[in-house]
Amino acid sequence: MGLLSQGSPLSWEETQRHADHVRRHGILQFLHIYHAVKDRHKDVLKWGDEVEYMLVSFDHEKKKAQLVLSGEELLETLQEKGERTNPNHPTLWRPEYGSYMIEGTPGQPYGGTMSEFNTVEDNMRKRRKEATSLLGENQALCTITSFPSSSICCRLGCPGFTLPEFKPNPVEGGASKSLFFPDEAINKHPRFSTLTRNIRHRRGEKVVINVPIFKDKNTPAPFIETFPEDEEATKASKPDHIYMDAMGFGMGNCCLQVTFQACSISEARYLYDQLATICPIVMALSAASPFYRGYVSDIDCRWGVISASVDDRTREERGLEPLKNNHYRISKSRYDSIDSYLSECGEKYNDIDLTKDKEIYEQLLQEGLDHLLAQHAHLFIRDPLTLFEEKIHLDDANESDHFENIQSTNWQTMRFKPPPPNSDIGWRVEFRPMEVQLTDFENSAYVVFVVLLTRVILSYKLDFLIPLSKVDENMKVAQKRDAVLQELFYFRKDICKGGNAVVDGCGKAAGRAEPAAEEYALMTIDTIINGKEGVFPGLIPVLNSYLESMEVDVDTRCSILNYLKLIKKRASGELMTVAKWMREFIAKHPDYKQDSVITDQMNYSLLLKCNQIANESCECPELLGPAFRKVRYSGSKTDSSA
Repeated sequence: MGLLSQGSPLSWEETQRHADHVRRHGILQFLHIYHAVKDRHKDVLKWGDEVEYMLVSFDHEKKKAQLVLSGEELLETLQEKGERTNPNHPTLWRPEYGSYMIEGTPGQPYGGTMSEFNTVEDNMRKRRKEATSLLGENQALCTITSFPSSSICCRLGCPGFTLPEFKPNPVEGGASKSLFFPDEAINKHPRFSTLTRNIRHRRGEKVVINVPIFKDKNTPAPFIETFPEDEEATKASKPDHIYMDAMGFGMGNCCLQVTFQACSISEARYLYDQLATICPIVMALSAASPFYRGYVSDIDCRWGVISASVDDRTREERGLEPLKNNHYRISKSRYDSIDSYLSECGEKYNDIDLTKDKEIYEQLLQEGLDHLLAQHAHLFIRDPLTLFEEKIHLDDANESDHFENIQSTNWQTMRFKPPPPNSDIGWRVEFRPMEVQLTDFENSAYVVFVVLLTRVILSYKLDFLIPLSKVDENMKVAQKRDAVLQELFYFRKDICKGGNAVVDGCGKAAGRAEPAAEEYALMTIDTIINGKEGVFPGLIPVLNSYLESMEVDVDTRCSILNYLKLIKKRASGELMTVAKWMREFIAKHPDYKQDSVITDQMNYSLLLKCNQIANESCECPELLGPAFRKVRYSGSKTDSSA
């Protein structure tokens, strides 16, 4: 969840007074890092995953599932029993936005050998077992992207969705002023409530999230929610949409992320660009969040929901009023797709108008940065959202809090991460669009697929680049219902064409003519992943070709092929995405009235089934297929017979 400073958080008014100071010194801190390590090469290829979890309690008698607000206590115990006792402990645990959430990572990063791929799932299972062992009776650690909710009684966005139960606090004293989401569901670390409050104060109003409702046979037409006691909600909500009004509806969701350490800054920039084009494809493949605030929505992915949940732009910045108090029109939320490629081979594909601070840009050019890296500081048009009194005046040569303050609150599909000051960590990139899956097997499959793809990109010098505007279009399409089967995505036709542009010398390719439309085409995800003769070779066949050329032990090869088989079958439709499986589960539930409403018992049944699948106490061939089953632990403390 980014920078977690300790101290006394400032109000928005106080933070705003120091905004220029934070930006100015954040750039100075980056420059100290850049000049110290810009020429460092031959860092070891390392990587690691991040899995976010929700804590769920099952009341089998009342057929009710709730989110357990004990994340902070669980985290403290896990850290005390783990990393604080043994620095080489195999797992690490970190806080997340919701007080019902925790984040788990491997204790040490994985290395560059192929055998590491065979340890990912074991480590994920270890994390699940470790945390589950500390839960109470009838509680479970669930890897679900969004918590299905009921408009009648319980779950995310309604009274009673937490344990213990708390009511929302829509009055001025609340952090979010939400009609639906209680402040007690926000992690108690001051960063999180301060972020929530300051986003609202900076914006000048509550955040607005409108998700299209799925129109079923008995869904009211038009579907309209009424909020008679809240004029702001009445004005903000849209017909045929599910209305939400708090950061928790976005940042309270769970995801799956991977961070890679590159060998050099140029390699990191190359990977950043190439993977940016893959983000919408993998997001659609991992779709797992079709339900919001008690209703069935018409989207399958959480991305746009989170984007709106942290959108702190004022009306002026959103173009709704003339610029008067603000400096810029800003086209996107802080949480969105990337705005520019970083490598020289990506330069000609930068076709999005970039809003940047010209003074900062010129400063970076004068310090010797090339213009592509200098313009990446467009992130610094944003204000800091949190600031601690004790962290205002820092040693810019040895600290990076001001840089990270801005960097870590720009939540884009890819994140370019300079090394921390005075560390042996290298230049890194973070891949951020994936939705978390129900099982450790699925999460491992998506992680291994993306990591293996980076190895092939670097080994074969592949070129996935297309105009960035087309990547943005893909991001919008990827969130649609059943996009993996129903939608078309822009993708480069000849991914080997740029193969002569080596990573450190891809500037040679930058002088080519403007990108031509024939370089890319609209394709199905099945074509992109599995290939189609005469159209595209397919990413899986390319990965298989790479594997055949590598020396890989039998167990590792079998594991990788099993993971790729899952991705292949999700892309072809032979296996369902989690989102599609969830939709079908609800559609077939005896209580469902084809009105797009998810009741308490439906929510309970769904989450119980999800937990049983995660702990392998039941089969789910529609989601996983028959060939993926292994003998694993039973890591649930819930009564699976209910």
